[in-house]
Amino acid sequence: MRVLVRSAEGEGFVPPSTKDFQLPPIFGDNVYTTKPILLVFLSVILISTFFILSARKAAIVPSKFQFAGESVYSFVRENLAKEVIGHEFMRFVPYLFTLFTFILVNNLFGIIPLIQFPTMSHVSFPYVLALSTYLVFHYVGIRKQGAFKYFKEILFMPGVPKAAYILITPLEILTFFVVRPLTLSLRLFANMFAGHLLLLVFILGGEHLLQGVIGLKLISPFAFGIGIVLTFFEFMVQCLQAYIFTLLAALYIAGALADEH
Repeated sequence: MRVLVRSAEGEGFVPPSTKDFQLPPIFGDNVYTTKPILLVFLSVILISTFFILSARKAAIVPSKFQFAGESVYSFVRENLAKEVIGHEFMRFVPYLFTLFTFILVNNLFGIIPLIQFPTMSHVSFPYVLALSTYLVFHYVGIRKQGAFKYFKEILFMPGVPKAAYILITPLEILTFFVVRPLTLSLRLFANMFAGHLLLLVFILGGEHLLQGVIGLKLISPFAFGIGIVLTFFEFMVQCLQAYIFTLLAALYIAGALADEH
């Protein structure tokens, strides 16, 4: 990923842009061998391997490896499923657990040396995750209440004066069928995209300053220092976004299970 170009007057710094996220195929000549696609497959392999190995020799007194795997599972089970969904939570734990770990690992790719690319900075991946969540919570609501009652309560909120439906019904349609999946996906995408762009600006900017005159060389450590600080900040954002996405998915499922939503 190069942002340094040579101009007629000498070297000039070209700031990172959206073009730096459009990566060419690593091999071959098709979209299925680009870095983001391969990272998605890598994340599935890493997640599967980690939890299979951590559970392979389960014991009453867990090893550190087993404890790490169980801690992640317990966090999703207790804090994201049980507390949000309630007594019916257990059947949704596999989905929420898969969602959380998949997003987390793909986010963390953005700060792992040699990889350094958050998969979720390509909006197509958050779109697919949001779509799957959208289908899950609507399916759950229809299965729980029946299609007629479920959609009736969306279109005509109980306990609201009939005259208010003129305003509320269109808003509810937009909320349940457009706003929820869009905001769910775009929030994740925007945070990963913006965070990675900031890291590129300071790290590549520091590299460029090193190639300048002595005064610029003295400034470059500050650019690298800010880049390092932003890396730790980005780590927190990556974890938080995985949590928020999964939490909202749990909230939508809980709402679909409620008698009135």
